[in-house]
Amino acid sequence: MSPQDSSVARSAGSDEPASARQQLVDQLREHALVIGAVTLTSGRTAQYLVDAKRAILRPPGFFALARLVAEQVIAWRATAVGGMTMGADPIACAALAGGADVKAFFVRKEVKTHGLSRRIEGPVLEPGDRLMVVEDVVTTGASTIRAVEAVRDEGHAVCGVLAICDRLAGGAQAIERAADAPFVALTTIDEIYPERPDRGSVDGIA
Repeated sequence: MSPQDSSVARSAGSDEPASARQQLVDQLREHALVIGAVTLTSGRTAQYLVDAKRAILRPPGFFALARLVAEQVIAWRATAVGGMTMGADPIACAALAGGADVKAFFVRKEVKTHGLSRRIEGPVLEPGDRLMVVEDVVTTGASTIRAVEAVRDEGHAVCGVLAICDRLAGGAQAIERAADAPFVALTTIDEIYPERPDRGSVDGIA
């Protein structure tokens, strides 16, 4: 589902979700966009970066995100929200702040070797839980796919994957194939950085 299609779906009967989406886009443009040569999580080099935490850890961005994530929880009938730390952590918390009746969880990059030795932190996930995996920014999708694999390794079902921003570099398609579940991005790089010089090519990645 494209961001435009999902926005239309959100607008049915109320303009509040559409307004929340525009507020999120505005906050990302103002606070999250970093222009200049950077190395992405994937290891690739790009000419700009979307550091979503700079926007969503401010009240306007956080509460806009909370409304949108809580709505997607309802659409997918999710009972738990989380993903790979740290990208997923604020989004899972935003789901709770938005009133979603879910458990929040974080997937560690490696299994903890002390305490309870858990890979998935948070309330205990039950066999019948429907997990919505979340990520802040998707480029190749590798980090998100690792989170999907981690929760599936523990026997949990993934009902969908949500990202704040899709950099349009093929990650969305890779995630959908790996998760065998729908992927929704709340925004794309074309909305956050519409004047990017490489628009129409693959993501400004070297």
